[in-house]
Amino acid sequence: MSSVAVVGTGFIGPVHVEALRRLDIDVKGILGSSPEKSRQAAARLGLRRAYASYAELLADDEVTVVHITSPNRYHLKQASGALEAGKHVICEKPLAMDTRESGELLELSRQRPTQLAAVNYNIRFYPLLLHARELIKSGAIGEIYSVQGGYVQDWLLHDSDWNWRLEPAAGGALRAIGDIGTHWMDLLGFVAGLEVSSLLADLETFIKQRKKPRGSVETFSAKSARQAAEFDLVDVETEDYGTVLFHYQSGAQGVMTVSQVSAGRKNRIFFEITGSQGAVAWDGERPNELWLGHRDRPNEILVKDPALLAVAAQPYANYPGGHQEGFPDTFKQLYRAFYDYLTAGDFDRPKPFPTFEDGHQEVLLSEKILESHRSRRWVTVEGESR
Repeated sequence: MSSVAVVGTGFIGPVHVEALRRLDIDVKGILGSSPEKSRQAAARLGLRRAYASYAELLADDEVTVVHITSPNRYHLKQASGALEAGKHVICEKPLAMDTRESGELLELSRQRPTQLAAVNYNIRFYPLLLHARELIKSGAIGEIYSVQGGYVQDWLLHDSDWNWRLEPAAGGALRAIGDIGTHWMDLLGFVAGLEVSSLLADLETFIKQRKKPRGSVETFSAKSARQAAEFDLVDVETEDYGTVLFHYQSGAQGVMTVSQVSAGRKNRIFFEITGSQGAVAWDGERPNELWLGHRDRPNEILVKDPALLAVAAQPYANYPGGHQEGFPDTFKQLYRAFYDYLTAGDFDRPKPFPTFEDGHQEVLLSEKILESHRSRRWVTVEGESR
């Protein structure tokens, strides 16, 4: 019997477990940052195995797929180890700390065409985003002129809010861009088919020092962090906020804003794509509505209903119109695409899920954003992508 193992017991690891179970995929065990955390998570989630080490997980022959949800600094070692052990991989974003690491993972995956290597860009799998992609491909909004939008949150608004992503050694030189900006860039590339040719970035760290609790803090558990009695005051090097201008190879232009200090915005990813014949907009805080803009007739709001979606989007909308589908469902649908492809066994077909190529591209764009910010100039991307 083939099974799945999940690496990571924080916020997102259990999300993977829950989504896999909804697809009736066997999740055998989990690995935390210590044997005790593994045992606690396995007991809490009702899993059969609590791994004491990554080597023990890789040695489990029943495990054929590894889901990696650990901090970014571990992705290279864990993803490469899983591939070298003959296992398929789904890795959280960003794929790696830099393009040297993501390039190494990309090359490893290319050497193993019968092993699947995916990146967890789950936002792609909202049904209306799949529908928007088909609309744009059909020419419904004409030639794309511009895109605008961003990804904004407030979970790091206070100087007492803390998470491992604040530490460059754990998360990389970019924080807001790497954590949520990569989601937006991947989404616009996927939905609108746009490839970046050059960019100009401006980043800012508003909270220069933060109170780091003397103890572990899970993602989005800011309230408990603020209540910590003991903390160390530390300097912050990564950005709270950033704006990036894009020029795309098609001639379109765009702007993205990311923030983790925007009060009241819990998890808002949004965009508006304007074209020569119309426009389309979507807001992750209202994910079951798609706005369609027109010049010469009334604008429209398309409410998610499988009967009204493009054929390519219908398999990823599992509930009737009026029945909402949201964040947890996107994980389920990404894994549906991944495991259905794996079961079919035809690895020459186009992959319907984000791959290590996509993951490497977003790491490349992140590096270009940092280069642009530091040099205060436009930076060319064309010719350096996939």
